Amino acid sequence: MQKVAKPLSFDVVSFLTQRGHRRIFSKYKAHQNVFSQGDPADSVFYIHKGKVKVTIVSARGKEGVVAIRGPDEFCGEDCLTGLPRRLYSVNTMSPCEIMRIEKDAVVRLLRYELEFADYFISHLLTRTAQVEADLAAQLFSSSEMRLARALLLLSNYGNDIGLAPIPVRVNHETLAKMIGTTRARVTTFMNKFRKSGFIDYNGKLDVHLSLLNFVLNQQGGLDLTE
Repeated sequence: MQKVAKPLSFDVVSFLTQRGHRRIFSKYKAHQNVFSQGDPADSVFYIHKGKVKVTIVSARGKEGVVAIRGPDEFCGEDCLTGLPRRLYSVNTMSPCEIMRIEKDAVVRLLRYELEFADYFISHLLTRTAQVEADLAAQLFSSSEMRLARALLLLSNYGNDIGLAPIPVRVNHETLAKMIGTTRARVTTFMNKFRKSGFIDYNGKLDVHLSLLNFVLNQQGGLDLTE
């Protein structure tokens, strides 16, 4: 599957903070709640800096990590479908700068601001492709390969906006919830990756290009989003 590139010529930050819109970014500390499952679904959030964790809790109290979102991404856009309550929670994983945009304001922007509408729709298409790829990986890939893929995506390998790979701050428990396995298995795979030279860990996790080559070789040269 070919990636859907975002329109790089559109400066979403300048657009959202210009005088006519008068919106500002709020600063969040690491491990701070942005919104919770069950809260009113009344706004969309734009992430300017940092990473957030999207989680959902089942009726039996089991938590799963649905996704990790980072710079130049939106979250909470499901409010536009008419859902009255949030289906998931969002919490920061690092210090963040995030803008909250009221649902009605987003609807007006989509209706009257063509450049923003194009940008936002491109975001949704990219998100849909990523969700489909995640589902395919969950169904058909081993736990080891799902972990490798998650590490590459967290580190910005395979991104479509030209970001360089970055160090990752994420614990084994979160990774286990992301890929649907146990913390012990994640630890085993992480030790294997480190011994193989795919990753380094010294406070922050550095993911090397060799892990991408490992994944591509195992998958017969498939792209990360296929």
